[in-house]
Amino acid sequence: MASARNPYRPTPEQLALGEERRRRKYLKQQQASVNNVIDNNPPFLQRQWVALPNAYTNTGVRSFKIMTWNLLAQSLIRSELFPNSSKALKAAVREPMIHAEILSHQADIVCLQEVDRLERLLPALEKAGYDHTFAAGPGKKHGCLIAYRKDKFTKIQEQVLQYDHQQLREDDTEHTAIGTSRTTKNIGSLIALGYRNADNDGVIVATTHLFWHPAYTYERARQAAVLLKETLEFRESLNPHIWPCIIAGDFNFAPDDPAYSLLVGEPLSQTQERALDLSRVIHTSIDPTFFVEKKVVDDGEDAETDADRVITNARPATPSDGLLSNMELVDLFAELKPLKSAYEEGQKVAVGIDPLSAQTSLFGQRKPALPTKYGACEPMFTSYTHYWKTTLDYIFTLDAPDSDLQVTGYISPHRVQDIEAGLPQAGICGSDHFSLCAELHVVALGHDAQ
Repeated sequence: MASARNPYRPTPEQLALGEERRRRKYLKQQQASVNNVIDNNPPFLQRQWVALPNAYTNTGVRSFKIMTWNLLAQSLIRSELFPNSSKALKAAVREPMIHAEILSHQADIVCLQEVDRLERLLPALEKAGYDHTFAAGPGKKHGCLIAYRKDKFTKIQEQVLQYDHQQLREDDTEHTAIGTSRTTKNIGSLIALGYRNADNDGVIVATTHLFWHPAYTYERARQAAVLLKETLEFRESLNPHIWPCIIAGDFNFAPDDPAYSLLVGEPLSQTQERALDLSRVIHTSIDPTFFVEKKVVDDGEDAETDADRVITNARPATPSDGLLSNMELVDLFAELKPLKSAYEEGQKVAVGIDPLSAQTSLFGQRKPALPTKYGACEPMFTSYTHYWKTTLDYIFTLDAPDSDLQVTGYISPHRVQDIEAGLPQAGICGSDHFSLCAELHVVALGHDAQ
């Protein structure tokens, strides 16, 4: 019996046991909260989870689920852009659907873009057991958010990338070192997450929303280069060089875009090189000393009538502007590390197991020239509205030197027949983008399959 002189002091084992009991109670409460939100909110269309064969069943192998989703900021909604969405454009209808879908994935890490109305989203995330970091470009009403489960991860460090000011090379002047064609106010958000139950073990996570205008191919490739370069330097600066990296978000380019090929280490085609050449311009936001009404960058027959194929208020770039050439871009990406795509890798495995079940959801099915290239097994669509239907969202991975990231499951993309009216749709999806979610196992090199 403890006395005043000898107060009771629990042993380390007893302290650990008590901590484990509290953790289990906490997890049970959080799961009940998640189930309550899902059960009591307007429905969304739940999709099938695709489980892939996993040879690494040893409990020592790390695993986590990560999701990414462009929420479609309420501040950006214009009814004329979504003529078939009706009441699904109202915040009172969309938000409960969005919150419920986020929580339904039960992801350990959540990457979100076009996030506004934080006063409504954050309480739902916090109640479900998440902490977060949020950043927005200067003057923007929406931004990027990374949420992570507090019981699994702790924040080590974070960083925000302002693409308009990030240098890509050493040069005589700051402007030519940056090499940007337009001020866009887009950002990338980086965070180092350490596992709570382990020392010097964790994951680097980056999310981003690249510049939207389809004709600015060069600028998106430049922003992608900045993101990859800075993510690697961020990892090295913290000395967790053995940690894997996840780069997820809305990249605003399709798998046949030059930036995608550069990120995954594929050679550029002549068509891709031409797209970069045509978009190498200087906008008035960079050089306000001139004004040009418009510059057509696509010589297709309908280029004049398609605003997405026209760059306005810009002049052709000159060597003194410091924009990177195609060769410089190729060399820059070659110095970095090629990425893998969780959905490309996962759906490729699924197709090999059951070719008929997965083929209809593949990007390569609607791009006949792509099937032999990396990217053919990306989702056929990740954004589907009345006016535009394309693939823009990805979960990219980068292995650590001594481990591999294995995709062991993913949420299947929406079927076209379910979304033909265009998103958002009440009872289907609260955004114009699909949410993506994948389960990843971190497998140490040399680890034996069980």
